[in-house]
Amino acid sequence: METFNIEILNPKAKSILKGLANLNLIRIQKSKTTNEFSELLKKLRKNTEPPLSLEEITKEVEAVRGERYGQ
Repeated sequence: METFNIEILNPKAKSILKGLANLNLIRIQKSKTTNEFSELLKKLRKNTEPPLSLEEITKEVEAVRGERYGQ
């Protein structure tokens, strides 16, 4: 069995694919990975804190550099 991702450009193609599915020649499945990934992103973004200020980012970068280079 081979799997293909198809981008439908013309709505008539969708009806042709549905006809092939009705003849049990192909099986149509919606992609789960895109939906799952976007849902995960929404969930992660919902739990985020307010963005850091430039000053906070600078302090963090300087702290990491200090640890890395022993200063």
